[in-house]
Amino acid sequence: MREQEYVVKLNKKERVRLEGLLRRGKSAAQLQTRARILLHADRGRARASWSNEQIAEAVRCCPALCGRVRKQYVEHGLGAVLTRKKRETPPVPPIFDGEKEARLIQLACSPPPEGHGGWSLRLLADKVVELKIVDHAGRNTIGNVLKKTNSSRILKSNGSSRRKPTPLS
Repeated sequence: MREQEYVVKLNKKERVRLEGLLRRGKSAAQLQTRARILLHADRGRARASWSNEQIAEAVRCCPALCGRVRKQYVEHGLGAVLTRKKRETPPVPPIFDGEKEARLIQLACSPPPEGHGGWSLRLLADKVVELKIVDHAGRNTIGNVLKKTNSSRILKSNGSSRRKPTPLS
């Protein structure tokens, strides 16, 4: 058997943290799996470390995951293994920025086109593309941009409290 490339040596504090995480059992399954992998891979306290294949069989995961967890621990520490990395950019860049959003709100507050009683999301989506504010926009996108809060400052009931019962006549 070949020597492991990434050697895991947990200190007492880290070992106690991982064992406590498993003992409570209230953490995510992925977190518990990673904790088990690290505990099995530990070479501290004169214990022989398990191979990735042995750990994978005991923890019921793939050997590649064991290798990735070892590597992540050695290169970045325990915190990186137990927490997910935050995404730096959203998966899809937003269509509306502040200026475009302001123009959409201005359009929504303007009088509707002739033949319509008010602005619908479909009408707004078509008009925003027609005016070349954005290249493309769907009804859901328009609705999400316009829907900022559930309250309205012009209605009597702005959603902040229950309606008063109407008196029976």
